[in-house]
Amino acid sequence: MENTKENSVTFQNLSQKNMSFDEVFQHITNFMKKEPSGKFRLMFGTDSQVFNQYTKFITGIVIQQERRGVWACIRKVIVPRKMLNLHERISYETTLTEEVVSLFTTEHKEQLINIVLPYIYNGANFTIEGHIDIGSGKRNKTRVFVKEMVARLESIGVEPKIKPESFVASSYANRFTK
Repeated sequence: MENTKENSVTFQNLSQKNMSFDEVFQHITNFMKKEPSGKFRLMFGTDSQVFNQYTKFITGIVIQQERRGVWACIRKVIVPRKMLNLHERISYETTLTEEVVSLFTTEHKEQLINIVLPYIYNGANFTIEGHIDIGSGKRNKTRVFVKEMVARLESIGVEPKIKPESFVASSYANRFTK
């Protein structure tokens, strides 16, 4: 079997370890098919934590049905050094988010859209968001990177969200970086 990026990336959540991308995608489609007339948000975001010998990056994938629950998983990446440069770290977080988003090919996205398509006139909805762990507040050191990171996510067709709306990065992924 050829070693494509798609089958070398593994994901996990509290109930399953070492999930392939195909398994993750199957969980997402199953979640959406339970109630295809729902309002769905497919969200991606990465957070990091610097430790003594390494930097840990966690990318979260969350499929949420408005007011009906979520299914989520993470991908962990360890860089074997302290990544102290803030721009480098934020940029790498965005790169890891882009990497996971890129696993969702046009065909994958079409499959997900086709689940809700018959119910659009009944209020069904599907959006894809990229959550960036940065903010534009005056006291936020990351505010100088907002334009750059937002533009990167927009360029791959993902709706960018920054703090306080970027909860997949700043809350969900953050929990697993500790």
